[in-house]
Amino acid sequence: MEYPITGACQCGQVTYELQKAPLKVLACHCTECQKLSTSPFSVTAIVDASTIQFNGQLKEWGRLAESGNKNHAMFCPDCGNRIYHFNPDEPSTVKLKLKPINLQDDAVFKPQAHVWVSEKVEWFDIPDDVMVFDKQP
Repeated sequence: MEYPITGACQCGQVTYELQKAPLKVLACHCTECQKLSTSPFSVTAIVDASTIQFNGQLKEWGRLAESGNKNHAMFCPDCGNRIYHFNPDEPSTVKLKLKPINLQDDAVFKPQAHVWVSEKVEWFDIPDDVMVFDKQP
């Protein structure tokens, strides 16, 4: 995989450039991620905040997670795409929600683990070759 890789929201108003590979990639099956993704799970790439740059206007929304951690979301105010999540108490990483647009090999965003499988929809089968956690590891 050659870096940098870039991404954009649906309308193109928000863009990003990622300089290095994600630290890890997770598929989250919690009901909140099901709502946000309108699918059985949401894929999140945890990246070092110093290796990604965002451009464009972003809007912020936040909530308190079951763990007590703060979960803030940055999204495009025009098309509504989630761009990334972050915990303001842990600024060293961001949780990228938006798949890059210039990937020739999309394996970089293949989940290494599935989390919150205690809330997983019954009809989705998790692959055998990944770690599985009932809640957040």
